[in-house]
Amino acid sequence: MSDYLAINQQAWNERTDIHFTSKFYNVDGFLAGKSTLHDIELNQVGNVQGKSLLHLQCHFGLDSLSWARLGARVTGVDLSSIAIAKAQQLAKQACIEAEFVCSDVYQFGEQNKQRYDVVYTSYGVLCWLPCMNKWAETVAKCLKPGGKIHLIEFHPFLDIKFGYDYFHQAEPDIEQEKTYSENAGDTEQTIAVWSHTLSDVISALIDAGIEITQMSEYPYSPYPCFDNMKAVGINQFVMDEQGPIFPMLYSVVGTKK
Repeated sequence: MSDYLAINQQAWNERTDIHFTSKFYNVDGFLAGKSTLHDIELNQVGNVQGKSLLHLQCHFGLDSLSWARLGARVTGVDLSSIAIAKAQQLAKQACIEAEFVCSDVYQFGEQNKQRYDVVYTSYGVLCWLPCMNKWAETVAKCLKPGGKIHLIEFHPFLDIKFGYDYFHQAEPDIEQEKTYSENAGDTEQTIAVWSHTLSDVISALIDAGIEITQMSEYPYSPYPCFDNMKAVGINQFVMDEQGPIFPMLYSVVGTKK
């Protein structure tokens, strides 16, 4: 376990430095008042005024701080020490109150004593975790009774499109990959990732004591984060290819019993 954590922490430390100056993330726009949240998550999560919100795998905190601007009391958690330092820097620059913790998701779940109204996590998060049961247990432990998990994630159908197995394997895929922002250049990082089926995710949440109240699928991504994508609407991008429409995202809402 320590090996995959070290591999991915180094990768995301390197990627944070690239992302922070990218047009893709548009830090200057955020500091000028722009929200980084999209209609999918805004409509799904709803009003967060006065609610405690835990953002797992928050990267350098743009979405976390956007939720805080909407009135949430936010705690962001990420494995990358550089990302957390950048998030703290941005919070100070933007005069937004938020807490940021450098930790692996599982470790945070073991050490955290606070309970939250909302656990939020989104867009390319679950592939970095080897075990959905342990992830779901962490989510459940961090929620208050009646609290909600809001997951928005790239659809596992994309694993097949990109040549990965659909079904989960115990050993990770170790890859050399450039990151997805436009300024990545030729720099590659070593990463360790896992596939997780929809049933892996849903069953793990149910087993952890979370009642699934909503699930949705979407035929687009709000980010042009893959090669050869075209815009079909405002913040809606699809693969620029002929063929049947396929899901690119799914979302889940669950309530802790």
